[in-house]
Amino acid sequence: MGLLSLKTLSPQIKQYLIITGNYWAFTLTDGALRMLVVLYFHQLGYSPLSIAMLFLFYEIFGVITNLIGGWLGARLGLNKTMNIGLALQIIALAMLAVPAEMLTVVYVMAAQALSGIAKDLNKMSAKSSIKLLVPANAEGKLYQWVAILTGSKNALKGVGFFLGGLLLTLFEFKGAVILMAIMLTAVWFFSLISLKEDLGKADNKPKFNDIFSKSRAINSLSAARMFLFGARDVWFVVALPVFLAVTFTWDHWWVGSFMASWVIGYGIVQSIAPLITGNKTSDTKTKNKQAPSGRSAFLWASYLTVIPVLIALALQFNFYIQISIVIGLLIFGAVFAINSSLHSYLIVSYAGRDGVSLDVGFYYMANAMGRLIGTILSGWVYQEYGLAACLWISSAFIVLAALISLALPSDKNVEEKLTI
Repeated sequence: MGLLSLKTLSPQIKQYLIITGNYWAFTLTDGALRMLVVLYFHQLGYSPLSIAMLFLFYEIFGVITNLIGGWLGARLGLNKTMNIGLALQIIALAMLAVPAEMLTVVYVMAAQALSGIAKDLNKMSAKSSIKLLVPANAEGKLYQWVAILTGSKNALKGVGFFLGGLLLTLFEFKGAVILMAIMLTAVWFFSLISLKEDLGKADNKPKFNDIFSKSRAINSLSAARMFLFGARDVWFVVALPVFLAVTFTWDHWWVGSFMASWVIGYGIVQSIAPLITGNKTSDTKTKNKQAPSGRSAFLWASYLTVIPVLIALALQFNFYIQISIVIGLLIFGAVFAINSSLHSYLIVSYAGRDGVSLDVGFYYMANAMGRLIGTILSGWVYQEYGLAACLWISSAFIVLAALISLALPSDKNVEEKLTI
């Protein structure tokens, strides 16, 4: 019965399921690897800031990969860039399956750089592919598919945090990375056989200078995205876990569990964002729901601005700090997830169908730049001025994201790019 129902699925649905499965498998290893590195090097006595710096190349190469990866996707096809991403992650895992004495900081940073390239190739390919699998006039369905893919990815990344801790306990570091490499290799072989050839390949071969977007809408959304993700990572990457460990004296399992739960909840909210944003059915015959506009991105960013301000004030006035931090950041996570889901839909909607990965890659380059800025500021600002300062910077970044969002098109269906 199950096999029969799979055979009756449309080719578009089958491709969507394969792409989503690839993305899920990759995300599990990505989240687990991050937690493995954090916990293992914590056991070796590295400071939290030093551990965070292990991921510096991961973020730097994410910026470069998204910029060049979109161009590669348009020239080679998204099936190839997705499979290249899976292969690079397998190599990164294999690099870490070496004797402990070889795991120097520089060596691990190099492996993380390769993993960062792999992650962003995989993500860019998955997000771009959806644009090509949904009919051009089905904006509501596009929003739903993007929300499900994005939300499930982040929920699984949180599961990956738990998985990393479990694998480290059961198999130690080397055994854990070998097991993940074997699992991902099986997924890679299935993907090589199953993914449609030439998905996303541009009709006209783009030139290298086409990696920079000429669309005003995409440039504005990319700038807003950079500040939005900088606003999250300025407290999330280093400041929060160190604060929880030092101020609340939580051990690393409590810290890891809180962070993982936050990411899982964040992903769940992302998946149901189309329901939360409250769009009504616009066509009773097609049941195609209206999708959000640039105006929605401005409004939800405005709502988010207030939350880090309130948490920072609670810290400064010593107002039930533990409750304020935990509850405040859970609320922040939910509202941030809606903002992120809206942005993820808008970039896929704005991107041109021919060479879609060029626009999506440029956008996720800005996303990676925001994470890089947030990561660096998180360690430095927390070390010099504390968590409250990180939260004030977070609020300022969100204000900038909201103001930039005012430049986004206000109509719900953008058929033409706004060219500068």
